[in-house]
Amino acid sequence: MTTGTEARTDHDAWRAHREEQLREPHGWLSLTALHWLDDGPGRFDGLPGEWRVADADTVAVSATAADGVLMPGTDIPVEGTAYVRPVDGAPGVMVTVGERVVEIARRTDAYALRIRDPRAITRTAFDGVPVFDFDPDAVVAGRFTAYAEPRRLTVGAVVAGLEHFPTAVGEVAFDYRGTTQRLVALAGKNGGLSLHFRDATSGAQSYGGGRILHTPDPDADGTLPLDLNRTVNLPCAFTAHATCPLPPAGNHLDAAVEAGERTPPRPDLG
Repeated sequence: MTTGTEARTDHDAWRAHREEQLREPHGWLSLTALHWLDDGPGRFDGLPGEWRVADADTVAVSATAADGVLMPGTDIPVEGTAYVRPVDGAPGVMVTVGERVVEIARRTDAYALRIRDPRAITRTAFDGVPVFDFDPDAVVAGRFTAYAEPRRLTVGAVVAGLEHFPTAVGEVAFDYRGTTQRLVALAGKNGGLSLHFRDATSGAQSYGGGRILHTPDPDADGTLPLDLNRTVNLPCAFTAHATCPLPPAGNHLDAAVEAGERTPPRPDLG
């Protein structure tokens, strides 16, 4: 049986790993710009080369060798025009420009460049994520009920007019603070489930766009552990240059989940 001390020690180690990931040189804290591409040649201040939509599935990157634009997995500069095909909703194609990385991302039928710069103030001034105190009562038992077939949802985004299309695989119920809570469960990108929700702290103590809890795969009988202390912010809580989805309709808990990450400071806003 895990003791309270062991649980807190395990949680502290998990938090340290989480913040180490956030500090990565080209992680979410390094974003400095978001540029949407149109059908014509695109030039952007401080960024060499031209970046444009070539057709419905392709972005063209034109540069000279002196521009130092390196395609993924190579150390050979683009000389002429190179073509990439980002996948909708997936991480973008990462193109290196000096110490920066330009992510070419596709969101539905639109394409964008996200500039990742390790010198971004959101990264260099990062001093940890504010969190609620660790609460052993926020570790609860969940009950997963799978849908007969996965369902493709349409949800909004923090960027007006943008939509995301996550896959819902079932519902998770759990008892918290004396009441039964229910959430639509999304398929996790690397297995397990993702519970993306708002609660009574959203917009006050925690980020208004909601938070997310990643869980392991349920057992054969549908049971799974839920540690609400590991509820985390999405990238849009840290930067204006993310395109995060909003929670599925109905994933708004009346209870205040005073566990996990709180609203982080935004040094880029002054």
